[in-house]
Order: sequence, then C-alpha cells, then structure tokens
Amino acid sequence: MATIAAAAGISTRGPRRTSQLSLAWRRYKRNKLAVAGAIVVVAFIVAGVIGPWVAPQGYAQANFLDANQPPSLRFPFGTDNLGHDMLSQVLWSFRNAVEIAFGASLVSFAIGVALGLWAGLRGGIVDMVVMRLVDFMFAFPNYFLSLFLVITLGRNLLPILLAIGIPGWAGYARLVRGLVLGMRNGEMVEAARAFGASTGHIARKYLLPNITNSIFVAIAFGIPFDLLVMASLSLVGLGLRPPLPSFGNMIAQAGGNVLGYPWLLYFPAGIFAVILLSFLFVADGLQEALDPKAGEGHLRRTRRLWFGLRGR
Repeated sequence: MATIAAAAGISTRGPRRTSQLSLAWRRYKRNKLAVAGAIVVVAFIVAGVIGPWVAPQGYAQANFLDANQPPSLRFPFGTDNLGHDMLSQVLWSFRNAVEIAFGASLVSFAIGVALGLWAGLRGGIVDMVVMRLVDFMFAFPNYFLSLFLVITLGRNLLPILLAIGIPGWAGYARLVRGLVLGMRNGEMVEAARAFGASTGHIARKYLLPNITNSIFVAIAFGIPFDLLVMASLSLVGLGLRPPLPSFGNMIAQAGGNVLGYPWLLYFPAGIFAVILLSFLFVADGLQEALDPKAGEGHLRRTRRLWFGLRGR
C-alpha cells in the first residue's frame, strides 16, 4: 500500500504536529511592536553585561576641566558638571538596572509563587492567613514600602534590590493562588493524590507547568514596574548612593540644569523611556502568544482604539 501511495504521489505521513512553543512564536512574530521590543530588551541585557567593559571611563572618573561639555566626537553624550562622561554613566547604569530589575523580580517571584502555591493547595487557615497578608500588602502602595525598606536597609545595590523585590510578592501570590484553586480539584491532581503523591510532587509535576505561561507574562509586566520604582527612589534622593550611577540618579541630577545643559536629561531619560516601553511591548506580545484565548493584547487594542482603526 505504501508503495502504491508513493507511486501515486500521495504522502503516507500524518499531519505534521506543531509544538506549542512554535505556535506561540508564530503568534508573537505577528506583533511587530513586540518583536521590536524584544530586540531592544536583548540589547539592554547585553549592554548590562558588557557595558562596564566597553565604557570609555569608570563611573567615578571625573575631570573638572571637561565639565558640562556638549555632545561631541570625544563625548558622544556630553559630560556633567563634574566632568563625568555621560556615555560611560549610561553604560554603567545598564548593569545596575539589569541587576536590580531582574533581581527584584526574582525575589518577588520566589516569595509570591511559594506562598501562592502553599495557599492554593493547603486551603483552610493557611489560605486565609496568606490572603490576609496579601490584602495587607495591597493596602499600602509598594512604593512607600520600598521607601521604608531603603531607609532601613541602606542604599547599596543589594538593599535596594530587596527593597523593590520584597513588596512585589503579593501580586504573584494572588495570581498563582487563583490559578491553583482552579486546578487543584482537576482529574490529574486527584489521580496523583489517589496514588499517594506528595503536595510538593503535585505542585512541581502538575501545577507549575500549567501556570508557567501566566507567570512569564506577569514577570514581563513586573520588570518595567521595578525599573520605574528604582528611578522613583532616586528622584527623592533614596536611590543608589553616588557615585554609583543609575538612570534615576542622572535624571534627578539633570533636573536643575535642563535649560542650560539639556543633554544631561535627554539622553538618560530617552533611553530609559525606550527601555520601559520595550518591556511593555514584550509583555503584551507574550500575553497574546502564550494566552491566545485572551485575544488581542492590551497595548495593541489600545493602539487600535486610539488611532481609530477599530473595525466598523
């Protein structure tokens, strides 16, 4: 039969199976803003890794004779009032931003997922206590809790990372707890319990793999928020302690000199804004790609409405 089918030009192979990852990538590529955002995010991460190695100067190196120089071939981003090369400051800021943003998101993710799984699987008094803690965290803005933690822990890299990451766990916990509640009485989980599987095994084997997509989207939306909190701390004088550079420190220091030396603000603020938007585009693309039931992402839907492109 196979020979006859081959002779007749009929394929005997079944339909090609497409993996979920391939389908998600196809959906992601359709969102051009998400693709552009991914390119910028990758460049941001690479700059955070190699930035200090390619920076023309160290972040603390200053030359008063070169103070307040406008952009030129020697100083592409100009210099500040102390003679710091702004290009070097930006490159060093990439590293600090990558470490704090991704580190803070990792802290929030670890605490929130652990507590959310625990509350969703255990239920009862454990669920009630965890959710009351979540309500308490949501009762106060994360920014004010971060301010308190920075004042308590200090203004170095690790304390600020923890100050931004610790208050952010509540959102992850509520998300994971809700997803687990919807699956803990499913057939797979009940079968695993019938065979004597432990709670930890059920969480690792059956629950975490099924909530990974939603967690990835939440992390992608959380990273730009952490970057914004980091910059906001600098604007009130509680960011990284100088001479450690950060986008928030550069923007705060340029505020009083923007009329006379606009490059001090335009370069760091413009780059920082592009980074934030790129992360949002990536998160929106991931939401469309990993959760097709949600339909069009928030940013694309807003853009269509804004420009009047909605189908009539």
